[in-house]
Amino acid sequence: MADINHFEYGWITPALSYALSVLGSVLGLVCAGRIRTARTAGQRAWWGLLAAWALGGTAIWAMHFMAMLGFAVDGARIRYDVPLTAASTAIAVVAVGIGLAIVGTGRLNPLRLVAGGVFTGAGVAAMHYTGMAAMRLNGSLGYDSTRVILSVVIAVVAATVALWLAMTVRRGLAIFASALVMGVAVNGMHFTGMSALSVHLHERAGGVSGAGVSALLVPIVVAVIFGVVGLLYALLAAPTDDDVAAAAYLDARRGPEPAPAAPVAAPDPVGLRARSTLGQPGTPFPSRRDTPTRRDTPSR
Repeated sequence: MADINHFEYGWITPALSYALSVLGSVLGLVCAGRIRTARTAGQRAWWGLLAAWALGGTAIWAMHFMAMLGFAVDGARIRYDVPLTAASTAIAVVAVGIGLAIVGTGRLNPLRLVAGGVFTGAGVAAMHYTGMAAMRLNGSLGYDSTRVILSVVIAVVAATVALWLAMTVRRGLAIFASALVMGVAVNGMHFTGMSALSVHLHERAGGVSGAGVSALLVPIVVAVIFGVVGLLYALLAAPTDDDVAAAAYLDARRGPEPAPAAPVAAPDPVGLRARSTLGQPGTPFPSRRDTPTRRDTPSR
């Protein structure tokens, strides 16, 4: 059995992984709060997608990869299968998105919360072990079943708490405190799952396919930066709850728009308007019967 080191670079990788999980949790909670105040189904879907990306992509998956940078096996070079690594990202985002849809499409109740937490937690655990399966090294991986089950339980509990916070927390300080708790839960699940791992190196050295950590680091960091910047821009550009409330108040004060008044014709006592239309296209000429004659004119 090979020696495993989870903190090859010391405190820097766990500190960065925790910071990423807190940052993603803050953005995800803020975006989830916008789901409750959205007026249309399209707006709810948009904010749900952003919340799923923030929580699943940044708070969970990016945290996982950052922590994996400190993972090392003595005597083995670690590489990663790119399609499986990308699949683990999709699993995390989709699982969180479906969990938010379960708890956010109706009145929040314990049944919805538990269903969303179980589904999301199972998705988070699937993301973690899919990312572990993406590792390529000259050896075989083994897992302690008890610790694996414990990590799945932690993932389900953490996901349930995260969904409950996403649907109930609104104030800035409460959001930040919740994000700190979520960061502890996500990192706790990750390192519990990592403690279940054991590596048995092969006696013969063989070629290992896949991309190295350095090859994946740059595109992942760029994707995280652009994702965070995009989330911040979407949050800053969107109207706040106070803006929506102020607009609704002004609409209520203004009341319904009055209907346009019908045009009133000016008085025409001597028939000048009728005379001015004679000879125009579509205007009938007066008949002989309607035209006064000399005989009909009274004499003086």
